[in-house]
Amino acid sequence: MTMSRVIIRPPNLEDCEAFLKAVRLSTALHHPYVYPPDTAEAFKQYVNRITRSEYVGRLVCLRQSGEIAGVINLNDIIRGSFQSASLGYYAFVPFARQGLMREGLQLMLEYAFQGLQLHRVEANIQPENTASIALVKQCGFTKEGFSKRYLKIGGDWRDHERWAFVVEDWEETPGHCPGLN
Repeated sequence: MTMSRVIIRPPNLEDCEAFLKAVRLSTALHHPYVYPPDTAEAFKQYVNRITRSEYVGRLVCLRQSGEIAGVINLNDIIRGSFQSASLGYYAFVPFARQGLMREGLQLMLEYAFQGLQLHRVEANIQPENTASIALVKQCGFTKEGFSKRYLKIGGDWRDHERWAFVVEDWEETPGHCPGLN
């Protein structure tokens, strides 16, 4: 596998200004699919939340410059016989649609399955969010179903498609996300 153009790392409070600037520049890209933290207080709450064991948050940063290209989160990590997490992610302008989030997702899945020893990662995606669906398809996720009015986003209950990836598929997929070899 060639070296990724990105790294993933935990956010910290020093990232606040750059993060909020990226959020402001990316509003049209994100809405109505996701509403990232958009104030200093909301960002602080996000950084504090991901210190808990049931959450993992990572910034997707350009390897060369350190610029923040996006965010990938594992939410609601459940242990025991489930060993599962919900996946959330979003890119920032001007880095969207350049394959950077695919590289970041590759790294996050490696961490989820090898570092956290999860069995399953599930992404719930609004059917109209074609870029997000394309990303999980490229990384080998399987569509498992449809959930009517599944999540309340931007004040509205929204339908979602359920996409999942399990560790057995990860282990059987050479190079994992196709196209990254």
